[in-house]
Amino acid sequence: MIKRLTCFTGSTPGNDPKWVDLAHTVGADLAGRGIGIVYGGGGSGLMGALAQSALEQGGEVIGVIPEFMVDREWGRGDLTQVHVVASMHERKALMADLTSAFLALPGGMGTLEEVFEVWTWRQIGLLDKPVGFLDADGFWTPLLDSLRGIADAGFMSEASLADVVVEPDLDSALIELEARGTGTRMLTGRT
Repeated sequence: MIKRLTCFTGSTPGNDPKWVDLAHTVGADLAGRGIGIVYGGGGSGLMGALAQSALEQGGEVIGVIPEFMVDREWGRGDLTQVHVVASMHERKALMADLTSAFLALPGGMGTLEEVFEVWTWRQIGLLDKPVGFLDADGFWTPLLDSLRGIADAGFMSEASLADVVVEPDLDSALIELEARGTGTRMLTGRT
């Protein structure tokens, strides 16, 4: 059972209001299901929308944010819990420790970096928690098509592609993440 879901998503709103609406919907829906949210602690963009809607529904929202981002006033102080860490590496490791599964909502370079790192950790056996992409309105489809090309070229296994959850809506994503098992093994040997 997913008790907490780490959501990776954009710190900006993007160019289409539908992405902010999506983040609001996901936050409220997770709170309504009693699933806590672990996220990067940001106060703006999709991150802020996700947190705000979950908090408005009485949900648990845990932010993990590096000190330099707090210094730049990029975080929120009104979350259920805020963990201030020294580095981006500590941020990702703690987010992984606090969660049952991972889901990438629309976002940019930071979102990609975070989801690819935990997906890699899963593939090499450092993490047994499922990883997924919320492919709402086909947002992640161009990336996933590129990954298919990488696999076809022999640089990624079919098993790796099959292991990641890709679903167009939250209901389907949660079902598939659950089916892949919500691991309990924490990371070891990470840097």
